[in-house]
Amino acid sequence: MSSIHIRDIDEKTLLSLKRLAKRHHRSLQGELHCILEKASALDFEDDINEDLDLIIVNSGLKTRWRRDDLYEDDGR
Repeated sequence: MSSIHIRDIDEKTLLSLKRLAKRHHRSLQGELHCILEKASALDFEDDINEDLDLIIVNSGLKTRWRRDDLYEDDGR
């Protein structure tokens, strides 16, 4: 497993991270692992080329959706 070494962390930031770890009943390293895992989950680059799935449900209701029915007189 790889490691990361971070230098020159502001003391206030380090204290905040330690308090967060204590609040979550984790070690500082455990808290940092969790933060990094959540941040890496935000990486959408791999999802850009994925197709979307369209799910259609037949409710049995027969109706036509007209613009006037949806927006009434607002004309949005």
